[in-house]
Amino acid sequence: MLELRPSCERCGKPLPPHAPDAMICSYECTFCEVCASSALCNVCPNCGGNFQHRPTRPRAMLAKHPASQERHAAHVDEAAHAAYLERYRAIPPSER
Repeated sequence: MLELRPSCERCGKPLPPHAPDAMICSYECTFCEVCASSALCNVCPNCGGNFQHRPTRPRAMLAKHPASQERHAAHVDEAAHAAYLERYRAIPPSER
C-alpha cells in the first residue's frame, strides 16, 4: 500500500493525499509535479527512476488506511543529481 507521503522531497511543498500534482517513482520517492518535470527532468535523484502521478486514495479508505505523516527532508543534492541526469537522461526509464 502506498504511503502517500505528505510533501515534496525537493521543495517541501505540502502534498496531501488528494494532491493532483503529487508524483512518485516506483520506490515512492515523492515530488511535486513542478520539481519532477522541470528541476529533476523526470529522473528521480534517489533511485534514477522516472515519475508518474500518484494515485488518489478514496476518502472512505483514508480512514481505514491513513496517509503517512512522516515528512522526508526537503533536499536534493544538485551535484549528485546532475550526475544522475548525465547518466540516465537519454536512457528510457525501463532500461536505466
